[in-house]
Amino acid sequence: MSADETQTTNHDLFRDCLSGPLVQRSAVPQAKSARKRKPKGRKTSIKLVKDETTLEDPREADAKELADFINYLAAEIFDSFPNDLQTLSYSAAQNDTRLAEKFSDPLSPTALEQTLTAIPPSVAESLETYGLLEEQSDLPKFLTPVLQEYVNAATAPPPIWSSTRTSACEICERDWIPLSYHHLIPRQIHAKAIKRGWHEEWRLNSVAWLCRACHSFVHRVASNEELARDYWTVERLMGREDIVAWAKWVGRVRWKSR
Repeated sequence: MSADETQTTNHDLFRDCLSGPLVQRSAVPQAKSARKRKPKGRKTSIKLVKDETTLEDPREADAKELADFINYLAAEIFDSFPNDLQTLSYSAAQNDTRLAEKFSDPLSPTALEQTLTAIPPSVAESLETYGLLEEQSDLPKFLTPVLQEYVNAATAPPPIWSSTRTSACEICERDWIPLSYHHLIPRQIHAKAIKRGWHEEWRLNSVAWLCRACHSFVHRVASNEELARDYWTVERLMGREDIVAWAKWVGRVRWKSR
């Protein structure tokens, strides 16, 4: 995975970690009233309207406004991270002991201080304005567990591939048909993939769960070397127009059991 791909994936991961406490705090009454001044920062920042006297049911709240607010905060915070935190991964931590020590569990005081002090003041101001922080000085206490959750998730080791089994084919999405596992990096190419630097060893046994028809189709449209070099995730496979067209067609092929 390239640095840009890792950065995009990590932004989404951080947003997910941040959303939990924000959704929770948005669903309960706040002790302080929300101030009416506008937060500083991006012009696209979103104002949340809260009823302080009643417990809001998050299912009935304006989910779109909350989602936009979470997107805004996640972008403001993530963009302030140092590059090594934005591109943090299991592979990066395994290959750099300094990085592993810096972003450990618990996070080192140095890493926390460097990360928190770089966050724009508009983040704390927005959270305080909307009653999600009592005081702006509470930001480190609020964000520290979010940062730790993000770091732990970003550096988590890969799963035991057999445990990733899905209930439906990952290409055509048929859930009533037997599945087999497809080696995303064909075993015949493992040595070449390591030698040429296409992949690290820990990724070699990654699999996708496919029905027999989709499994056969994938091997018809790309050679083992192409699969290992260019199509080593389901997302990359689904980036091919021929596979998308196949998935739409075969997904409509159904038969009745006897």
